[in-house]
Amino acid sequence: MKINKYNSLVLAMLFGFGLSSQAQSKQWTLEECVRYALDNNITIKNSELDIKSADIDKKGALGSFLPSVNGSASHSWNIGLNVNPVTNIATTQTTQYSSLGVNAGIDIYKGLQNQNIYRRTKLSIIASQYQLLKMQEDISLNVANAFLEILFNKENLKVKKEQLSIDEKRLARSEEMVNAGTIPRGDLFDLKATAATDKQNIIIAENSLLISKLSLAQLLQLKEFADFDVIDDTNAKDENNILAQSPTDIYNKAKDIRTELKLAQTNLEIAEKNVAIAKGAYQPTLRGFYAFSTSASYSDRLVGVDANNDPIYANPLPVFDQFSNNKGHNFGFQLNVPIFNGFSARNNVERNKVSLEKSKINLEQKSLDLQRNVYTAFTDAKGALNAYESSNVTLEARQQAYNYAKEKYDVGLMNSFDFTQAQTLLTNAQSDVIRTKYDYMFKIKILEFYFGIPIIPIITK
Repeated sequence: MKINKYNSLVLAMLFGFGLSSQAQSKQWTLEECVRYALDNNITIKNSELDIKSADIDKKGALGSFLPSVNGSASHSWNIGLNVNPVTNIATTQTTQYSSLGVNAGIDIYKGLQNQNIYRRTKLSIIASQYQLLKMQEDISLNVANAFLEILFNKENLKVKKEQLSIDEKRLARSEEMVNAGTIPRGDLFDLKATAATDKQNIIIAENSLLISKLSLAQLLQLKEFADFDVIDDTNAKDENNILAQSPTDIYNKAKDIRTELKLAQTNLEIAEKNVAIAKGAYQPTLRGFYAFSTSASYSDRLVGVDANNDPIYANPLPVFDQFSNNKGHNFGFQLNVPIFNGFSARNNVERNKVSLEKSKINLEQKSLDLQRNVYTAFTDAKGALNAYESSNVTLEARQQAYNYAKEKYDVGLMNSFDFTQAQTLLTNAQSDVIRTKYDYMFKIKILEFYFGIPIIPIITK
């Protein structure tokens, strides 16, 4: 049975939600639920970090236009026979040597790769923003669906309780009629079974309500949800008169505003930049460079030899004088012309061309999907409205049939089985009204979404 399937979960939740009817401090509106989800959802926070990463990539691409400057310093000890790097004389001694240098370089021309990489990073930021917006829209719809699910379960539980109240009153009335000999005692057993079934249906409805509340609380990622509940907003009206629009008008509006199309278009532009970047490897590159260096030796200087042909050393010049005397500059241009690279550049271009074609197909597919989704959503909303209106007509007829059966049963002209059947049909009609109402409300929300009417205004950070 369904009740057994959820028993363990419900028992674990009783201390959380079970006391909510006695100690509710707040009832959330749909807008509050959506806003809270957008502010606290982990997936959205992760997507916001993707935007920051894309912005860092943009700064890195901008830095490629600037020169690179690096400093260097070293100090070494040479023991034994070695060439003094300053005097360039081979001697057997221990020498110390220090060097300082600065190197700078800048790309003058690189096949426009730096420019295209920078433009691609700007597009990547836009794509990340669209991805975040789409995620916010999807979560908004999920929250709205979960919100309406709670409202449906609330009304369904209310119907079940009202039905139990009616059956208990009918049972008490039937006991009096049995004692008076108006109806047979067998009818009383049917009514007792009906009341017991009503109680079981109430337990199932309560479990469904608790689970739907838990689902929305988890979607909102609430840490404390003991008092969580939503406000009873059961307005099932097309307030924006969206069904007065034609599906073609809705689709034409959606093509201009839907995030998935904008994201696909931006990804197409990124793919075009990737092709341009890859083609830049075919072109020569020109780079300017400059280097400054200086050095100093801490060993004695060889100034000559004596009569015995032994070396004569003198004290070294002061270190700072050596650094000043040993300065050197190196600058110029470096031109690299690609001739053959094992087809790597060509393969990279072809690979990015394939990705470009995929992006074009993806954009076309997204447009087709949007058209199909809009027409489907419009048809579903129309059908949901018709089902809701029909269910209300059916409910009215079932209510009249039940009232008529009740009058016949009260005077003993109908047995309990037939009366129970009339009552069951009425209960089913009431459930159908609730179900079709919330189905209609959600499908109207989806249709409004395609027409650019959000559940709440979404502000991209």
